[in-house]
Amino acid sequence: MMRVTGVSKKFKSYHSPADRLKEIIFRKKYHREIVALDNISFEVGDGETLGIVGQNGAGKSTILKILSGILLPDTGSIEIDGKITGILELGTGFNPELTGLENIYMNGTFLGMTRAEIDQRKSEIMDFAELGDFIYEPIKTYSSGMLMRLAFSIAIHAEPKCFLVDEALSVGDAYFQQKCMRKIIEFKNSGGAIIFISHDLNAVKTLCDSAILLDKGKILDYGDPRTIVDFYYGMVLQKSHMGDAEVEVKKVCLKDKGEASNTSTGEVKLVSFNILNEENEQISYIESEQTVRFVYEIESLKDLTEPHFGFHVRNSLGVSVFETNTYCMGIQNPPLKKGQTVKVTYEMKMPLSAGNYSLSVGVANKGYDRGSFEEYLLMAHDVDILSVVSNDDAITYSGVFNMDPQVSVE
Repeated sequence: MMRVTGVSKKFKSYHSPADRLKEIIFRKKYHREIVALDNISFEVGDGETLGIVGQNGAGKSTILKILSGILLPDTGSIEIDGKITGILELGTGFNPELTGLENIYMNGTFLGMTRAEIDQRKSEIMDFAELGDFIYEPIKTYSSGMLMRLAFSIAIHAEPKCFLVDEALSVGDAYFQQKCMRKIIEFKNSGGAIIFISHDLNAVKTLCDSAILLDKGKILDYGDPRTIVDFYYGMVLQKSHMGDAEVEVKKVCLKDKGEASNTSTGEVKLVSFNILNEENEQISYIESEQTVRFVYEIESLKDLTEPHFGFHVRNSLGVSVFETNTYCMGIQNPPLKKGQTVKVTYEMKMPLSAGNYSLSVGVANKGYDRGSFEEYLLMAHDVDILSVVSNDDAITYSGVFNMDPQVSVE
């Protein structure tokens, strides 16, 4: 169990090193204060994973450094029932002149392990890191991926109560990243708490029980990971938007569906959304492999020269299953005049595994590059839910969808 209450942190920024000396001599302020964290509070229970998302400079790394003891907070308190370990900036706590094996003892000691405990777990740490004979070489000869292997292996074998993970994990190769993820999930299932920072937002939605959105050192939102990530996406679209009208990002309450994020300039309106079968009958569920029509109507409240319309399917964890838009499909739509209504139909076969899938729609104007737009007019998340039931005539498979394999055995 971890409880963080009212944690704040400021840094002094000097224009030049000489300003530090002048401040001491002349007793005059020669710095400006940068607020990295402002009154941060949250809790993480045993067996829970908290995700922290936010743009660069939001304060994510600062909070991890404070939790790990690298930095001290200016105000606030941190209560933890046990040891905290993790991998933050690669190289922290290592001596580049020492061998990997020697650094196991040094770094393990920093993490609160006794020499007897390190002796007992040394073989497990070395086996997990898979560095071979490089374990006897100075770590100044290691690549960043090798350093990450060693850092992760030591931290996870130090028997922490809470494990901190940030983007340092991303420097490893795909095989070792998967191995680390399996170990993290094993740690969580055994009752360990995890604080997870990543720009891989699908991983945040999949791994985390709750999430925090940080912005300029403050908690902007705290709750369900899927809703938090959608809200964050909306903030990114705000910055990308080049239109005259301001993009507003807000939460909306959906009947029987909880909360969802809605990003809009208010210049287009979602009039209706319907799920239809091949007979044009309105439905809420289908058998896997059947064809479905998703039909939505948009009213334009201003003239649009190059409108484009998007569609997004996500599974129950909020992970994207399929997403596209008319610009990415090479479709050129006619201009829309103010007051005109357009009906958009996406018709597709749905070879998905059984489960509930949320449906989102978007409207943008003036596309360029690979699916980017000058104006992001509407992104309405989770406008409806489609339930998919198993198709007895299809093959038995695991995963998200049926890839319809053709198999030849000779």
